This record gives sequence, structure tokens and C-alpha cells, in this order.
Amino acid sequence: MADQTLASSFLNAGEDYERFRPGFPEAAADAIVPTPVSAALDLGAGTGKFTERLIDRASRVIAVEPSEQMLAVLRTKLPQVEAHIGTAEGIPASDHLVDVVTVAQAFHWFDRDPACAEIHRVLVPGGTLGLLWNHSDATCSWDRACTRVAHPALREGLTASSEATHELPGFEAPSFVQVPWSETISRSDYIARWLTVSSFIAASESERADMVAELERILDADPATAGRSEFELPQVTDVYVYRAA
Repeated sequence: MADQTLASSFLNAGEDYERFRPGFPEAAADAIVPTPVSAALDLGAGTGKFTERLIDRASRVIAVEPSEQMLAVLRTKLPQVEAHIGTAEGIPASDHLVDVVTVAQAFHWFDRDPACAEIHRVLVPGGTLGLLWNHSDATCSWDRACTRVAHPALREGLTASSEATHELPGFEAPSFVQVPWSETISRSDYIARWLTVSSFIAASESERADMVAELERILDADPATAGRSEFELPQVTDVYVYRAA
């Protein structure tokens, strides 16, 4: 079961999440939806960071998200998408409605078994479930150090995807694709991005200040970032593609 305090921390997020969080590379969407489909549902859609990748890949795109603030941003950005308040454990969609369900950066917050049952219910027989996570590139020492400030479990080599992508009930074993990519980001936006992460949002004001100070210390100390107002940030997107059994 996911930590509900951290999971609920996103409910009041919205514009900052849209502004500072990274999107997803086209290649990640190609791995899940290689050819156009009739209908796709983005679950835990947030502000539509991955939903926008489905627009040209599905005739009908549905977004389901529990946060009103997140969904308001999505509706403004993607007016052609059918946007609904809902959860993974209670998807507001009829049986066998969609060819593809995608979950970007969110599956680890779900109650796995009831969520899998709901996803299986709304998929057509043999439909596709795609799970995605962006994470730091192991070769980028400063970003990995900053990631450990937000996610101490990484000290034991854990990631959200490694914890959430065991074999899923109702689905065949997944195929796996890893997509490397990079973006240019300013130092101020990089710090602001971390402030949209659950552990920062849920922290007390003093704890958050200490965490930000540690990020600043890391950036000041690393030769790749010290004294720079902008830098290149390598990233990796993990993609798991399942078929409904």
C-alpha cells in the first residue's frame, strides 16, 4: 500500500507541477502505442504531461485524475481530452472501453490489486497497459545526489518502478524499454522542480528548507553545476508494457 500522506500531497498541486515537472519523450509513447488506436485512457493523468502524447495516437483520449487542481490545468491545456475526476481503484469508465491504459509517474501510489482489477475491466480483451517513470541517469552524479535528498530509499538501490512493476494480477509479464534523453534546465527551475515532489510537499517548512539547502550545497560543490545558472540534465524513462491476460 502506498504512503497515503505522500500520495495525497499532490491533490493541491497544479500549475507548479505543469511548469516545472518534465514531460516524456516520444519514444516512450511509441513503445506503448506503436500504431493508432480507437481509445486510450491516461490514469493518474495529473496535468497531462503524458496525456498529450496520446492525442495523435488515439481517436478518443480520456484522462482520469483525483486532483481537481491538476485536472483544471489539463482541461485548459488539452480541451479535446475527456477529463474526469476519479481514482485507479474506481475508474469512471465502462467495461472494455479502451484499447490502452497508461500510467505515467503514478502507479506506485495505487492500491495495486484493486487498481489492476479496474484497469483490466476497462481494457478491451488483450488490451495494453503501459507504466512509465522518469528518473535520474545513473551517470549524472549531481542529479543522483539530489535525488537521494528527496528519496532516501535510493540509498538501497530502490526506485518507484522497481517497487511497483512485479508481475501484475490479470496481466502477462511485461516487456521493458528504457529511453535515455536530456533537457536544458535552469538552476532555479531545477530547484523548483524538486519542490513539486511529494517528499518536499509533505515536509514541514523547516525540513523543506533543510532539503533545499542540501540541494544548493550539492549544486555548488559539483564541477558540472558549480557557478552555472543553466545546465544539461540527462534523464531516463523506464517503460513497462503489459497485455491483459
